[in-house]
Amino acid sequence: CSRPAHLHTRTRTHALRQQPTTMIFHNLAVRTSFLARGVLSPASSVRCFAAMPTVRPASPEFSSGPCKKRPGYSLSSLPTRNLGRSHRSKVGKSTLKHAIEETKRILKVPEDYLVGIVPASDTGAYEMAMWNVLGERDVDICHWESFGKGWFGDAVSHLKLRDTVTVNEHTADYGHLPDLSKVNTDNDVCFTFNGTTSGVRVPDGCGFIADDRKGLTLCDATSACFAMDMPWEKLDITTYSWQKVLGGEGAHGVLILSPRAVERLESYVPENRPLPKIFRMTKKGKIDAALFTGATINTPSMIAVEDYIDALQWADSLGGVDALIKRSQDNLAVIDGFVQQNDWIDFLAVDSATRSSTSVCCTLKLDSSQIKKFASLLEEEGVAFDIGGYRDAPPSIRIWCGSTVETSDVEKLMPWLTWAYETSQKEAVAA
Repeated sequence: CSRPAHLHTRTRTHALRQQPTTMIFHNLAVRTSFLARGVLSPASSVRCFAAMPTVRPASPEFSSGPCKKRPGYSLSSLPTRNLGRSHRSKVGKSTLKHAIEETKRILKVPEDYLVGIVPASDTGAYEMAMWNVLGERDVDICHWESFGKGWFGDAVSHLKLRDTVTVNEHTADYGHLPDLSKVNTDNDVCFTFNGTTSGVRVPDGCGFIADDRKGLTLCDATSACFAMDMPWEKLDITTYSWQKVLGGEGAHGVLILSPRAVERLESYVPENRPLPKIFRMTKKGKIDAALFTGATINTPSMIAVEDYIDALQWADSLGGVDALIKRSQDNLAVIDGFVQQNDWIDFLAVDSATRSSTSVCCTLKLDSSQIKKFASLLEEEGVAFDIGGYRDAPPSIRIWCGSTVETSDVEKLMPWLTWAYETSQKEAVAA
């Protein structure tokens, strides 16, 4: 209970009996006791708040990237066979090839698709795709949050595609999807599978993409791969970073190509478009097959690759991608139940059918400064790190619920959200 610090007990009790006042309680029983003893006037303004929870999540890591390491992770368990060795050595190439093969197997990537490890995280992988294949035909670009908007900006401002082809923009505000029925798949189509900064994903199965399409689909799936079912028959170029759902380390991207994408790379060379070395995927008009069997364009971090393999082994031990998807969905279900029970919190995503199970974004009945306080309170208590909404998003919080996050930790976090919300309100009133 908050009380004027300068009053002694006897004087304080007399003051509370004589005049209405405002008191803030963290326990309803204390407030009831004060009224029964006549310490508090019934006319006083009283607010009751939840007490600080006593049970904390075992891990406070709810960042949306880099994300939480797998349960039981230990840096000391990583093999050191590649330390001090060239990535071009026999052991280096073998390790990279193993990472590629395990990626294909666990993600259930079709056998005739290619998987490569490329520089500069998901951003590098997606830019690599855009610079190589766009411009052959008109393009439809779908975006509903900051990263998709960035791809549109790069296509128009840097690749200057509108100088040679038509670029159609399909967009929506945060929390919504654009009307995907208007997408023309005779054109190339660029989209994010899951909007990491808005918590809105495309519908299951990507039904808006035609099976008999003429264009290529370029899918940024960085916060979807390993946590959502990927309809590979709809995806021609897919990119992700292992630092998201698998909790790997940064700076490396993964590029997945369908046979149709390979055909485009071998048949189309953009005019007057110099390609940086780290974007080059062909040699003498043919796909550089070495990039998809263990070679890399530049020097990778081999300890990061070992770290990725460790995460793949963990995923496999659980039952593969299906088990990972279930873990993420279970985490979302915890927050969904909490939202239904509390009117001060809601999902930023308006449609439950397209609500992300990884980057779960929620709005609060708090202003932007109070939301910052909300997030900082949880961080100060060692309960939840890095859950403030993305800087370009509406005032919100973002709780990572990817596959490495334990459902029990999400459950333990929920009472703390109530505490942080009410504490933020209390401090605003006191100010």
